[in-house]
Amino acid sequence: MSEQVLNEARRRRTFAIISHPDAGKTTLTEKFLLYAGAITSGGAVKAHEGRRSATSDWMDMEQKRGISITSTALNFPYRDHELNLLDTPGHRDFSEDTYRVLSAVDAVVMVLDSAKGIEPQTLKLFEVCRSRNLPVITFLNKLDRPGMEPFELLDQIEEQIQLRPTPATWPVGSFGDLRGVIDRRSAVFTRFTRTARGSQIAPEEDVDAARAAVEEGAHWEKAAEECGLLDAIESDVDLPSFLAGESTPVFAGSALTNFGVRHLLDAIVDLAPAPSARLDVDDKPRHLDEPCSAFVFKVQANMDRNHRDRIAFARICSGRFDRGMVMMCERTGRPFATKYASTVFGAERTTIDEAFPGDVVGLVNATGLNIGDSLYDETGPSVKFPPIPSFSPEVFATARPVDTGKTKQFRKGLDQLNEEGVVQVLKDPDWGDASPVLAAVGQLQFDVFANRLEFEFNAPIELSAAPYQAIRVTDKGSADVLREKVGVRILARFDGDLVALFENKYALQRLEQNEPDLVLEPIIAG
Repeated sequence: MSEQVLNEARRRRTFAIISHPDAGKTTLTEKFLLYAGAITSGGAVKAHEGRRSATSDWMDMEQKRGISITSTALNFPYRDHELNLLDTPGHRDFSEDTYRVLSAVDAVVMVLDSAKGIEPQTLKLFEVCRSRNLPVITFLNKLDRPGMEPFELLDQIEEQIQLRPTPATWPVGSFGDLRGVIDRRSAVFTRFTRTARGSQIAPEEDVDAARAAVEEGAHWEKAAEECGLLDAIESDVDLPSFLAGESTPVFAGSALTNFGVRHLLDAIVDLAPAPSARLDVDDKPRHLDEPCSAFVFKVQANMDRNHRDRIAFARICSGRFDRGMVMMCERTGRPFATKYASTVFGAERTTIDEAFPGDVVGLVNATGLNIGDSLYDETGPSVKFPPIPSFSPEVFATARPVDTGKTKQFRKGLDQLNEEGVVQVLKDPDWGDASPVLAAVGQLQFDVFANRLEFEFNAPIELSAAPYQAIRVTDKGSADVLREKVGVRILARFDGDLVALFENKYALQRLEQNEPDLVLEPIIAG
């Protein structure tokens, strides 16, 4: 068994794609599926005979707005490997969901829009990658359009992210006429041919340098000169420094036209690390061949419109997972069966019988599981993995049902969306569900919350801005003191922790200075 687990783990690559909104992340996700054979053309799911559009943006609201709202797990084979791709929201307002996903992966693909370079959200997401020692592969996207010169983008990566860029492929052609890429590792020039709307794999032709010089003329001369400069400064892909988070292999192309997609997908197999032993809360490694363990990094309800269900997404950390096995939840100390275990492909899911370290398993209707829960085989030793990081809310609102006859549906939606982390629902310990306060990183989270309450729970709501500027975690003793302060309200979170909301952040600062004995802990992402 242990040898099988280790062999299967070597075949896994579990990674996320991060980017600023509109950098092309969701397009690249779809093109990975195209090149892996999981879809036959852009948007048609092969496994389901094209009856649904693929794939990562499955919510109605995502499709209408053209942005990713929730993270999505996609599993597909490529080159005798199993790839677990976690697509993430790019918008700042959904940072917390992205942070949760990054706790479950072994590597990251960072997509940069060549016209915009590194944007604030890209930088913020990278800081999370750095804090988790995640290796980063960079894709310079949209090089078929007007934008910055590749060397300028490399300078930004080195100066702002402080990663040494090591170009693996280099573009040949001008803006609007990207001809192909040079693989600097093999010195092979691959010329691409466009397909209609990028719906099919781009035909590729490997061309030797002598022929390329004749046929590509000035484009080839410029690219060859630039590659010579890179050679001179020894800017070559270096696996040890990449895995150590010191350098980033850089790939060039255009996800829309499929240029360079295969090179990038191959790099995930060749360069990204396989799963390794995961540290528990005491920094003790849980080795791959130990009994099965996992942790829940995401909860999502109502992905299947025909069945109102709830899926807990768990990353397998060790051992072999067998559907139907009994696992323990470390938080509750209670066992639960895994009869309805699935692999996930966007909103689609298929029952699975086994999974191995690195795999993402959807546990259907695991109602007792919450984000951050550690799971382990009931026959093996217990384990508790580090908690999932959380963000400090920055905006607050109150919510009430438009139709008081929908109060039951309203409360059910509050509880479900709170468990998913769509927003934080804060309740008065004395009033219960009456007059809850919603807390979020950004306003779009409230829009999603309202949309889902209306269409999934049939409970339209009215949102009103709440006058709070800051939040702190506190304890009962401090809460009793804070209740006497003007402009402070004490509420309880889903996990039972008490929090203090402040109408004036400057009053909070004075309070922290004048009464240092009060417990006022900021919520900091881990």
